[in-house]
Amino acid sequence: MHDFKKGLMQDVSLTIPPLLEHAATNHGDTEVVARLQDGNIFRYTYTDLANRSRQAANALMRLGIQQGDVVGTLAWNHHWHMECFYAIPGIGAVCHTVNPRLFEEQIVYIINHADDKVLMVDQDFVALAEGIVEQIPKVEQFIILGARGCIDEPTKLGEVLYYDDLIADESTAIDWPEFDERSASALCYTSGTTGNPKGVLYSHRSTVLHSMAIAQPDNLSLSALDCVMPAAPLYHAQSWGLPYGACMVGSKFVLPGRHLDGPHLLELIRGEGVTTGCGVPTIWTMALEHAEKNDLDLGKLQRLLIGGTALPTDIRDRLRSKGVSAVQIWGMTETSPLGTIGRVNREVAAWPDDARDAQLLKQGRLPWGVEMKIVLEDGSLAPRDGRTSGDIWVKGPWIASGYLHGDGGNLLDSEGFFPTGDVGHIDPQGYMKITDRSKDVIKSGGEWISSIDIEDVATRHPAVSMAAVVATFHQKWDERPLLFVTLKEGETLDKQAMLDHLKGKIVKWWTPDDVIIIEEMPMTATGKIRKLNLREQYWHHLKDQAAG
Repeated sequence: MHDFKKGLMQDVSLTIPPLLEHAATNHGDTEVVARLQDGNIFRYTYTDLANRSRQAANALMRLGIQQGDVVGTLAWNHHWHMECFYAIPGIGAVCHTVNPRLFEEQIVYIINHADDKVLMVDQDFVALAEGIVEQIPKVEQFIILGARGCIDEPTKLGEVLYYDDLIADESTAIDWPEFDERSASALCYTSGTTGNPKGVLYSHRSTVLHSMAIAQPDNLSLSALDCVMPAAPLYHAQSWGLPYGACMVGSKFVLPGRHLDGPHLLELIRGEGVTTGCGVPTIWTMALEHAEKNDLDLGKLQRLLIGGTALPTDIRDRLRSKGVSAVQIWGMTETSPLGTIGRVNREVAAWPDDARDAQLLKQGRLPWGVEMKIVLEDGSLAPRDGRTSGDIWVKGPWIASGYLHGDGGNLLDSEGFFPTGDVGHIDPQGYMKITDRSKDVIKSGGEWISSIDIEDVATRHPAVSMAAVVATFHQKWDERPLLFVTLKEGETLDKQAMLDHLKGKIVKWWTPDDVIIIEEMPMTATGKIRKLNLREQYWHHLKDQAAG
């Protein structure tokens, strides 16, 4: 007699290689397109992607890479990088995508902290790697993504290998190693807005489940009829899981490389028949402005998935006029990143246009797989009234349980929920809205800027008593940092002197767009700087300054 405590379904592991094999077998002729460093277009098929990924996997095993080893990537969105997404985790190793926009010290820190054994280096980032090579002694081998001759030799990286040459003689057949679906597959670090960056370690299981989720119609809505272009970098939470989701459903896939300006993006959108794009508003604004300036349409583009920062209503309306819907997404590195998405439910669909549009400017509702609660200061749960804000906590199979090496300690509460660091509320229709950030950060063009770190440097100036950095509206970058300082008695300071003081001590693109000397900081009753007041008062400071 059968034990009815157990089902009779096959126990198939949820790992990454079957996604690639499915694409090759069932969508083998579908194109993968990449723009190379020189601007030329490279194209091949899912069959080719699978063959080269298998060759790369065989090459890595021949080099001695074993299950659990960490292989770093320092690269743009192109076919070489996408092959790494399958070859590295396919053999049980961990694909660590390094963000080249981080401060040099942070890049060194995360490569060492992750114990990267091999570093795959884009041709554009060889100089970056050369500048830090003496500080990353754990890296045993550098592999240049390209063929011999793509960079000038010799390099300061020692005896480098060239990816195309390395895999050329390898077999396109492979018996993918077997390992537990809960094995680590990929590693991505946070931006280090408060202290050192922290490592988020994804598993094969979480990746597959996240891919299934993003493909759903009420989520990113991917299908074999789509052409998907991720402008979100592959080093940002694996470009929102799209390299895996596209293979799962067989979407044509377009990788724009480093050419993220309006003309190049629009050329790909129109020329390749892109139906779905993902990225921060700034990227799409540049493409939209180029189209408007040159009286061009947006081809077959149907929807843009907007994350990283809130969607400006002006951009939404301009896209709509060209037949493109903009969909708001909220998430973070720790949520893989799908957390909420601005899709309509049955109730909201029946609302008047203005009310529905306003609703969809919120961060969105929860997909299957994500649970969320809003926790008030006293530990109680906020009602879903669309007004009562509290700390946002999340839980789910693609949500982090902690950080690499235990950094940050035990973060989960007694129910297994993870603290996001954001503050917001949920309305009766189930839509979440971010109202503030408990993390003291600014998001500019989709990248985090640490106000705390800037303040720390500013207060080191001998004339400064207090410093506060807040976000101010920027037409192109959404938010930019604005620095306020109060001075010690008898001291004087001007804007240029402060900017000179900051130079070399913070990342260049973190430099505040203005420095404002004020007599007194607004303070709370508990002695904290009332930043909300400053943000509200100076939100349009740069716009007003330009007008004035």
